[in-house]
Amino acid sequence: MPLEPVNYIMIAMGVSVITASYWGMYLEREVDGVFALFVSPVTLIGSYLWIVFALLYHPKRQKKQPG
Repeated sequence: MPLEPVNYIMIAMGVSVITASYWGMYLEREVDGVFALFVSPVTLIGSYLWIVFALLYHPKRQKKQPG
């Protein structure tokens, strides 16, 4: 399995932030609003980068020690 459960959790977090950002822009209903111009672009870029990181992240497995 190429993705671990932690990857899916990280992807779900990114998608939820993207959804919240678009929802916030919808609620503001202004093109020149503070949320649409400053907050939302930062959160959208950050969450898209977070999803890329989540897809590439591979957790290290701990080796079991005998004994």
